[in-house]
Amino acid sequence: MTLWGGRFIHESDAFFKKFNKSLTFDYILVKEDIKASISWSQALMKSNILTSDEQNIIESALLVLLREIQDDTKIILNTSYEDVHSWVEASLIKKIGKLGKKLHTGRSRNDQITTDLKLWCKNKIYLLLENIIELQKNFIVIAEANEHVIMPGYTHLQRAQPITFAYWCLAYVEMLKRDFSRLKDVLKRLNISPLGSGALSGTAWNIDRKKLALSMGFASATNNALDSVSDRDYIVEILSVSSIGMMHLSRFSEDLIFFNSGEANFIELSDSITSGSSLMPQKKNPDGLELIRAKCGRVYGSLFSILTVLKSLPLSYNKDMQEDKECLFDAIETWNNCLFMAILVLKNIKIKHISCRQAAEKGYSNATEVADYLVKKGVAFREAHDITGRLVLHAISRKQSLSSLQLSTFQIYSNLIEDDIYQHITLEACLNKRCSQGGVAPKQTSQAIMKEKKRLNII
Repeated sequence: MTLWGGRFIHESDAFFKKFNKSLTFDYILVKEDIKASISWSQALMKSNILTSDEQNIIESALLVLLREIQDDTKIILNTSYEDVHSWVEASLIKKIGKLGKKLHTGRSRNDQITTDLKLWCKNKIYLLLENIIELQKNFIVIAEANEHVIMPGYTHLQRAQPITFAYWCLAYVEMLKRDFSRLKDVLKRLNISPLGSGALSGTAWNIDRKKLALSMGFASATNNALDSVSDRDYIVEILSVSSIGMMHLSRFSEDLIFFNSGEANFIELSDSITSGSSLMPQKKNPDGLELIRAKCGRVYGSLFSILTVLKSLPLSYNKDMQEDKECLFDAIETWNNCLFMAILVLKNIKIKHISCRQAAEKGYSNATEVADYLVKKGVAFREAHDITGRLVLHAISRKQSLSSLQLSTFQIYSNLIEDDIYQHITLEACLNKRCSQGGVAPKQTSQAIMKEKKRLNII
């Protein structure tokens, strides 16, 4: 069954039918299509297009249809319909006969599909928000358990200044908070119903679109039908936010892949989320993290795909827009799966406290403290920086740490340095001095953890 056969004399080519068909992927919108159809039938009744009895029959049949596919929407794939809308309408007609043909009065597939997509996106956004919160909670649990584990912080992938593992966790909590905020912002613009826009110029029937919107859970109805049926900004926005979110997960993965390496040896990943080598018995590979890192590019591809599809389309609806769905469905599923994978990684991670501290003690990560010490003695920072650099060069040449240098060696480079220098350049001292808002000082970190626990309702 097609929804448009009356104007045509000849049958469609078999290959064209297959090429034109979208049921193979838009079937996942069937629940949204049925629910929107129920709301549409109620609007038709309020406009006296359907009687109360007719609407009841249609709604009851649609609810039966919804129950029939509730557990397995893939049964739809065994049919030959062009798209999900054709399947729903044909299935309704099979159940109640000619009355089912009244449902499409005043409605177009153009406003149907964007309504279905918006309803689907809303549901998926709520799921993403839940998973982002859950990942944040796992970061906070790990942070609290490793609040005093000192490790090196990096710039240019070189040891820079000491931080704590908890502080590292809190950095990703901040990224996830921004992802959460962006998704909430998308919801504001997404939560407007296009149903009742018709093909492109509105419906000729007396439909109260605001009440219709509210009945489906939308906040309001769109203002311009021409825009409504061709608008896919919300897909671009969701894929943009998804790309940023995946970028954060990719960076998280890269950090842990490095931390897990034999060169760093800061963490050990659980057997449950790693794999081995078919040849080398000793290997324990971070495949889950590597796949997150790779799948980031897949989501980027979805964003570029929809932008390319939309970039030169004239108003209003064009069949090109059929290409908006597969990239959207795939990207959202990918981000959701990667969030869940990241949660699994954190649930079973082991932090190697001793290795972390030993790495922080190397690499002269306390050099800034020497420069700051000299500044407090009245030396200009640039001069203090130069003195400290020469001290580091001296230590490197003798394969010593700064804290192991003799006081007499310090005083070769500045006679202002006294024996209290040693208490200023311990790892703990380096941390404690960074007590400004957002700093790594244990007091600041502890306060940040407590604040996040309260926000996330972690008991």
